[in-house]
Amino acid sequence: MKKIYSVKFFVVFKIILAFVLFSPLKGFSQVVFTDSNLPIIIINTDIDPSTTLPFKIVDDPKVLATMKIIKRPDGSRNYLTDENTVEFLNYNGRIGIELRGSSSQELPKKPYGLTTVKANGTSNNNVSILGMPTENDWILNSLAFDPSLIRDYLSYDMSRKLGNYASRTQYCEVVLNGDYIGLYVFQEKIKSNENRVNVTKIEKTDTSLPNLSGGYITKADRPDPGTTATWVMEETNFIHELPKPENATAEQTAYIKGEFDRFNDNLYNSDLESGYQTVIDVPSFVDFMLVNELASNADVYQYSTYFHKDKGGKLRAGPVWDFNLAYGSTFTSGSDVDKWQFDNGSKTGPWFWAGLFDNGDFICYFSRRWNEVTATGKPLNYDILNSFIDSTLAYISEAIPREQQRWGTLGDHTADVSRIKTFLAARINWITAHAGSYSECSNIDTPPLVITKLNYNPATSAQFPSNDIEFMAIQNTGLESVNLSGVYLSQLGLCYQFPFNSTIAAKETIYLTSNLTAFKAKYGFAAFGQYSRNLSNTSQKIVLADSYGTVIDAVEYSGTAPWPTAANGTGSYLELTDISSDNNIGTNWIASSNAILANESFSPNLALTIYPNPVSNTLFIENSMPMDHIKIFNILGVLIQEVQANSDAISVNLSSYSNGVYFIRVYNEEGSFTTKKIIKH
Repeated sequence: MKKIYSVKFFVVFKIILAFVLFSPLKGFSQVVFTDSNLPIIIINTDIDPSTTLPFKIVDDPKVLATMKIIKRPDGSRNYLTDENTVEFLNYNGRIGIELRGSSSQELPKKPYGLTTVKANGTSNNNVSILGMPTENDWILNSLAFDPSLIRDYLSYDMSRKLGNYASRTQYCEVVLNGDYIGLYVFQEKIKSNENRVNVTKIEKTDTSLPNLSGGYITKADRPDPGTTATWVMEETNFIHELPKPENATAEQTAYIKGEFDRFNDNLYNSDLESGYQTVIDVPSFVDFMLVNELASNADVYQYSTYFHKDKGGKLRAGPVWDFNLAYGSTFTSGSDVDKWQFDNGSKTGPWFWAGLFDNGDFICYFSRRWNEVTATGKPLNYDILNSFIDSTLAYISEAIPREQQRWGTLGDHTADVSRIKTFLAARINWITAHAGSYSECSNIDTPPLVITKLNYNPATSAQFPSNDIEFMAIQNTGLESVNLSGVYLSQLGLCYQFPFNSTIAAKETIYLTSNLTAFKAKYGFAAFGQYSRNLSNTSQKIVLADSYGTVIDAVEYSGTAPWPTAANGTGSYLELTDISSDNNIGTNWIASSNAILANESFSPNLALTIYPNPVSNTLFIENSMPMDHIKIFNILGVLIQEVQANSDAISVNLSSYSNGVYFIRVYNEEGSFTTKKIIKH
């Protein structure tokens, strides 16, 4: 560990030395600060009764303070004189604040961690700040060692645009105890939360499976002073973030370490029973490496490297973190352009990072994704990045001179930004030339599996008081049986991986639920499997993917129109009207209340003819076999008419119906049905 620490210290020492030699640090200038186009944060720590002065902020414990954030709702200019204008205050309340960071704490400009608390000063206050989702733990990023002022901001934005969670960020200017302390980035702290790292919180009592399987947030980093690593893998320290180190049990530490060992031991095994891709979420590792390799992040893999794992889910890389030593900023004259960070001879982290690039399958998916996201108009395309840098610098342009006047650390800011742009252009070209071919994974055949039913907010009852009777249905729409080995739910918030060699027959529908016992008690037959956690009662994206993360089917439902609102807590569930339709469109679903799930199918026995469509008055329904009854639903899934039939031909007068979209569900005597969409005009 001494060797690792000395390398980091040496890099930091050289950077500090460079600031001393090349920046005007002989004295800091006070800044006359009155207004800004950015949000203004005013923090005043409580008075220390022993000195009658404001409490000094230290690295643990937090000291109490008051924080006001001035941000006019209409986006117009913000003024310090608005600090008592209620309608212009984005936040006005109590906080606990402390120093954060490691080497950055030694700089004159300090980084801070803060918790929003209630008036009593002890209870957490979960609030939305600057448009970010509700929480209580936040960071004031001081942009240490970053004279460009954009490295973190740019990198987190790249990761989010790739579809991953990264800390949300907002530039601001800060006044602390009456002193203007410059430009900061207000951002989210990495923690378990539905809107941050969406893994369930593991408890001390979770010491056996399935609860032992998650959720975890783990990082490779240096331990805080006075602490030790949770475990060490090839000179890299691993540390618990979730659970907290002091709360982690021996069983939990052994389990999550075992997942890293299992990943490490199977790097060259790609079978669908125990291969590395059954242990890790491949897309998360690909995207994590894409962002960090593009940035040539000098710290990544050995420091500031996060991982997370949800209950029942795969091990994932991320969120990305800490890019102050990136984009050619180290003392190598930009030579980071022409080498992989996982193989640069220094701080390369555990062997599995380089090992992934020895696996031809992983390289193929890496290369495919790289070429996808660097194409014209895509998030990592040079023109897109260049434009984002320019618009960001224009946004903070008036704060930059104040930052330089206050701290004198920017040097030639324009030249530093220019170096980043030059670096990005060269780095993109180098990775494109060295990422390899992706022809072997350019066109992946996925099985014909479709998500056809969703019971996301079931009605409660005395027998079933919770949402344990929720479910999703998956149908094999093909003519052959499908082996489900490696298929999994890949979107965080809902975890399930099909057992090795499990199958689904041609045209068969299977069910996954949150509680196998409750499902069988309610519906009278066994569900195929049980996923972890629960479907959201409002909206959620569900992704069915193969073992490498290639999307098979995806649905993002909603409890509001145009999705059928009758399926939201009233006892009905969502039912796809036609397996050939786009199941991401709400109008292609109806609300069904038929509890005989086992008998429901898109029946091949019903050969319907419905005409005219669109219809003005009378609708004619004909079938090759007798129909038992029909139901007509409006676009919200509400049943508006039921007609008993026992005939192979029915006519229905729709002249009194309002113009719009309706769904006709036709049942045979066995309870099977098919559904068709009609338009009334």
